[in-house]
Amino acid sequence: MSLSPKELLRALFDEAVIVADPISCLEKHLPPPPAGRLIVIGAGKASARMAEAVERHYKCDIEGLVITRYGYARPTKHIEIVEAAHPVPDQAGVDATRRMLALVGDLKQDDLVLAPISGGGSALLCAPLDGISLDDKQQINQNLLASGAPISEMNVVRRHFSAVKGGKLAIACAPARVCGLVISDVAGDDLNIIASGPTVPSQIEDVSIIPILEKWNINIDPHILRIAERHNSPEVPQNEVTNRIVAAPSQSLEAAKALAQSHGCDVKILGDAIEGEARTLGAEHARLAMDIAKTRTKTDKPLLLLSGGECTVTRTGDGIGGPNAEYALSAMIAFNGAPNIHLLAADTDGVDGAAEVAGAFVSPQSGRCATELGLDAQSHLERNDAHTFFEKLGEQLVTGPTLTNVNDFRAILIG
Repeated sequence: MSLSPKELLRALFDEAVIVADPISCLEKHLPPPPAGRLIVIGAGKASARMAEAVERHYKCDIEGLVITRYGYARPTKHIEIVEAAHPVPDQAGVDATRRMLALVGDLKQDDLVLAPISGGGSALLCAPLDGISLDDKQQINQNLLASGAPISEMNVVRRHFSAVKGGKLAIACAPARVCGLVISDVAGDDLNIIASGPTVPSQIEDVSIIPILEKWNINIDPHILRIAERHNSPEVPQNEVTNRIVAAPSQSLEAAKALAQSHGCDVKILGDAIEGEARTLGAEHARLAMDIAKTRTKTDKPLLLLSGGECTVTRTGDGIGGPNAEYALSAMIAFNGAPNIHLLAADTDGVDGAAEVAGAFVSPQSGRCATELGLDAQSHLERNDAHTFFEKLGEQLVTGPTLTNVNDFRAILIG
């Protein structure tokens, strides 16, 4: 290999992000322009970049509004970009969502609504049901994020308290046609789960959320639960609604695999939809890597283990952490200085948890360097303080906004 292990891991991450950039992947999924108006509405960490790609493609008149995370706006001429809070919604998101619903309130049958949707849309697209306040929504989100529940179950709960999720945004656009343009950040690319499915009419209202709340010890005011039960009756769209996956974790892992092979590596993809507690998964993958390393000979090519999906963290401490950093810290502890094994775990949107950090690197020297700096790795793990640990170690991956989001990228290089 012409690159160092750390350089190669960073190059693989960058390749995974590039292939999911809306500028390169969106155009082939765009439908012909309509006879009527072309409206663009959507939300997510990649939505502003998607709006930028839409404007580059069409020559007809365009109007619209998309909501993205603070710091993720892009220069657009006709589609308004509004920034709001993520992962806990704020008033800016509520106000923008109300304006979005007003924008689609008088559409005609020959109009077309393009809806760029990506991960993060659940928090950014915020329209609480009547009787539920923003404070209520914020508390629900905070409880969900701290519970350790997988995103699939969190978003089932979120849909029940929203006037736009679960296909309700698409229904509000009737009689205009709606085409959802979706970048997947969830296991299995389930359209119902990505950003809580605002353009995916579904029957989730028939699914009780009580077992989920009990399973993950999530407390929600009984009064709010009663409001959700009253408002969530199945509604069939009266307009044509389609959805297209334009980028997904599997595509990014395959791109990283091809690049690694070009650098002389053998590659094994463990899966693109792996979920679980971050610290548990980190230790499991570390043990797997060490078991494989024992069987390797000096003549074998370096072996790369790739995986995607979304880890979760059951928050019990008061530290600054995220699922990828916690995965990396747990793996580092399990490695215990094992030679010739390097690791990178990072979120493809550039934000691991609520921190402006994508993830972290681990090398055979990480544990020794931590000890020399007086860092107690186990203590940091117990306090959910992995970002602080890797910041002091100097092994954080900081990318800034990547303008896309196909979830976790994890790579273990056995050389």
